[in-house]
Amino acid sequence: MLAASTFRPTSALRLPFSRRARVQIGLFLLAYAVYTVARFFTIGDLADATANAHWIVDLQNAVGVGVEASVQSALDGSWAMWVLNRLYLIAQLGVIPAVLIFLYNRSWAIYATLRNTILATWLISVPVYGLFPVAPPRLAGLGIEDTITSQTSMSLTSNFSTSFFNELAAVPSLHVGFAVAVGFALFRALKNPLLRWVALLWGPIVGLAVVATGNHFLFDAVAGLAASAAGYGFAVMAVRMRAKRPTRTSLGPAFAEA
Repeated sequence: MLAASTFRPTSALRLPFSRRARVQIGLFLLAYAVYTVARFFTIGDLADATANAHWIVDLQNAVGVGVEASVQSALDGSWAMWVLNRLYLIAQLGVIPAVLIFLYNRSWAIYATLRNTILATWLISVPVYGLFPVAPPRLAGLGIEDTITSQTSMSLTSNFSTSFFNELAAVPSLHVGFAVAVGFALFRALKNPLLRWVALLWGPIVGLAVVATGNHFLFDAVAGLAASAAGYGFAVMAVRMRAKRPTRTSLGPAFAEA
């Protein structure tokens, strides 16, 4: 018979996550839900979105960076396209949560900075979607293919996921902005020199994926980088403001004991 002191009935009832972890998960789920709903309700007119896409094409051609069709043509049918199709699908809903979980356990400061960057970038992007709707290359009548739907066995997954989103919100490309932010966060968190530099390649790889699969123009990727840079700026400001906020102890004994 087990001694009474060894029987701990409450141990089996402990939740797998700490309270702080549950708060973080809830925060992200709430923020993502608000972002998704807001993005859905900022759906613009297809004609306007197509016109804006053609304006982007003209701008890129004027400066000699209209590369979307040539990139897709060069990679069409190759193993690289097979990989890029799948990386596009997992970049947002797979890689970002995994990296956030890793950073949460590795470094709270780096995790919090990336978290705040993502949240701030979502807030920055929503009004842009409403004010400047842009059709992705695959919907702009440019002869650029939707490779994820046409060339993979995951077309059902792609159609299911995109049915909940505003497809006329190509600018900014958060795929690219977040991938670069993730790369820099991992560069800071990892110890192995090789892995640190490999992490920095994640942003350019996702940039190639969004262009090759017909989901974004190069212009969108640059806009995504700008949005994430602004989001990072707001994240740093938030940390500094919090650090300067007076504590109960600094306000004196009366407040410290409250």
